[in-house]
Amino acid sequence: MAVEPLRYEKLAGELAGMIGDGILKHGDRLPSVRRLSQERRLSVSTVVQAMRQLEERGLVEARPQSGYFVRPPAMARREPEARATPDGPMPVDISQRLVHVLQAGAKPGVAPLSAALPANELLPIAALHRLYAGVARRHPQLLETGSHVHMDLPPLVRQLVRRSLAWGGPLAAEEFVITNSCTEALNLCLRAVTRPGDTVAVESPAYYLMLQLLETLGLKALEIPCDPRTGMSVEALELATRNGGVAACLLVANGSNPLGSVMPDERKRRLAALTAARGIPVIEDDIYGDLHFGDERPWPVKAFDDSGNVMLCASFSKCLSPSLRIGFIAAGRHKAAVALQKTITSGGTNPLTQMVLAEYLESGAVDRHLHSLRRTYRRQVESMQAAVSRYFPASTRIAQPQAGYVLWVELPEGIDTTQLHGRALRERLSYVPGELFSASGMYRNCLRLNCGNPHTPEIDDAIRRLGRIFGGGESAVKEGRA
Repeated sequence: MAVEPLRYEKLAGELAGMIGDGILKHGDRLPSVRRLSQERRLSVSTVVQAMRQLEERGLVEARPQSGYFVRPPAMARREPEARATPDGPMPVDISQRLVHVLQAGAKPGVAPLSAALPANELLPIAALHRLYAGVARRHPQLLETGSHVHMDLPPLVRQLVRRSLAWGGPLAAEEFVITNSCTEALNLCLRAVTRPGDTVAVESPAYYLMLQLLETLGLKALEIPCDPRTGMSVEALELATRNGGVAACLLVANGSNPLGSVMPDERKRRLAALTAARGIPVIEDDIYGDLHFGDERPWPVKAFDDSGNVMLCASFSKCLSPSLRIGFIAAGRHKAAVALQKTITSGGTNPLTQMVLAEYLESGAVDRHLHSLRRTYRRQVESMQAAVSRYFPASTRIAQPQAGYVLWVELPEGIDTTQLHGRALRERLSYVPGELFSASGMYRNCLRLNCGNPHTPEIDDAIRRLGRIFGGGESAVKEGRA
């Protein structure tokens, strides 16, 4: 006897059929949850479950305060392609321009499309507030501890070791150094293994903050081309390092910023072996590893390191709160050098916040939170992709991120996103121009968009207006890209 489908599955199937048959078309608003509940004599929760199933199948999208809408069908979106990069190292000079872009994008009333920050409502702020109050009451001595030497609280290190089981570990507790953010972690690693004038291999496009660190430390960048899906080209890295001269390799293997790429395990294994054999320390930023869109958390390059050559850096700023300012390094054989740099540059990391984070991790709440957050970020990225596809010029290429919440967009040749940035700001719109992701000034026809906020009608309108600045418009839908 056939098993009758659950009520929400039956409703989802019927609506999916109407979408497949073209009765409900792209952009159509579905009947409201309340209306479907009344007409079909179903509970509101049953209808909501059906809508969530349709969301997971990519058939509908929720728009806050507006309801559910039919999403564009799976588009043959063209993706950006890896570009040839300069043969030699380049000095970096982006800091002044970058500061201007980020400060202008943070002004009140400007659409939050530049800095990669999550919306406050997506984060467990209330739970952290309660923990801060409880930890300060139960551990008053943490407010009395000196901070002139680096001090890692055992409870936090223990939780990180436990979490490293999902990173291909477990990693040794002795490897860890607790830092003031992932930015400080990267900075300490660079200080530990390089000297001014050295060359560092970086992704191209590369996260602008990494380039800014190289500039501040007087280091040169050797750009290695990246595939939008698989990340840094190991073949290009092998060629670029044959004759030596590279002091370190700096990359984001999981959820590359800005591409959102995830390097396959075999490439990670080859990169780890190559750099170890050539004595090139690897500094890996894994801040987006927990924000993957796949079924399983991708392992970092660190998981394939047998010699202690890889320094794994991360923090919880993208998933718990940017204000925590807690990061960490699993420094491998470079632990002593990294710990020394930590001591002489910033001393200890706030012990009260270390304990708050340790207790939050121990509670198990973080895994439930991350499960929900990953789905939310993926949905927001997909909504942004759909909006860009609707409103930007017809030959625009759109990345297909596999982690994180930023979106890399490549406009037609001849459109200069740096040149148009001032016009966008005058219209209260923001983004990060593509040339800030390259030491050599490549990617002037590209930009990065923040997808850390729910895709509200206001965000959708901001993308529409941005599309007009770039020469697109709603007519793009009629040109076959929807």
